[in-house]
Amino acid sequence: MPNITFYHAPNSRSATTRLLLEELGVPYTLHPLNFAAGETRKPDYLSVNPMGKVPAMVVAGALVTETVAIFIYLADLFPAANLAPSLTDPLRGPYLRWLVFYAACMEPAFVDRAQQREPGRQAMSPYGDWDTTYSTVVSQLSPGPYLLGERHTAADVLWGSNLAFLTAFKLLPEHPAIAAYLERFNARPAVASAKAKDAELATSLAAAA
Repeated sequence: MPNITFYHAPNSRSATTRLLLEELGVPYTLHPLNFAAGETRKPDYLSVNPMGKVPAMVVAGALVTETVAIFIYLADLFPAANLAPSLTDPLRGPYLRWLVFYAACMEPAFVDRAQQREPGRQAMSPYGDWDTTYSTVVSQLSPGPYLLGERHTAADVLWGSNLAFLTAFKLLPEHPAIAAYLERFNARPAVASAKAKDAELATSLAAAA
């Protein structure tokens, strides 16, 4: 079992990675960071990740950053959890597609939408336009129960966590397919476990500050 150190700030994008670790059920060392105290911008952490972002992870001495890279790596590293189709599985391509689609299309699309920015010329935009991006996601989720049909994967951990956030802050139009998907997502034991641990961590960091 490789040694894993997970650099994490509660109530941040790294909460999605904490959920993946809960789904995998593997041991790790948590290195908490306090956003309010500016710990992600201090020299100690910048020596780990010069971007000053979370999540970051050191696995057997090797640094891995960027949520999607961490997801691909960890889900492959622990195949017993059955969260990643194998290289020869026909679902491997669609699985990678939806992991990368989140980072490459969905996140820049909703950030532009939330900040009321125009996406720019279509040929220069990483996602094209919001309506196409959103309808593509809805079409994939509509058959259910998961992104790849009956198979629950790390892609659902990524999408479920982020769609829950976007829905909670009303950054997405309501749609029955998304609501049904999130109902299934929120029923998973790992979701409740990760939320409880992050709430406890946020409280302890606030008290320490």
